[in-house]
Amino acid sequence: MPRLTVTTRSGEVRELEAAENRTLMEVIRDDGVSELLAICGGCCSCATCHVYVDPAFAGRLPPISEDEDALLDGTTYRETTSRLSCQIRLSDALDGISVTVAPED
Repeated sequence: MPRLTVTTRSGEVRELEAAENRTLMEVIRDDGVSELLAICGGCCSCATCHVYVDPAFAGRLPPISEDEDALLDGTTYRETTSRLSCQIRLSDALDGISVTVAPED
């Protein structure tokens, strides 16, 4: 069962466990992190699940899609490790991943 660390905008750190193959967005949202709006429910159409991924895990993620890239380009706070959490499926390979909820646009 993959473990992850989520840092909220206010600096609260939460340690979570997730069933494999769930998206990062689902796990964070279901744990009650209300800052992660996830308005589109994971359809990759809104960028309200924007997170910063720990650089140590960036290379383990699937490549960014054109749609995800375009949505992130439309955000104010994009960084090199920005990803949409709805596009990251958790697996044992991502055990220990750490993310920070990005500021709201």
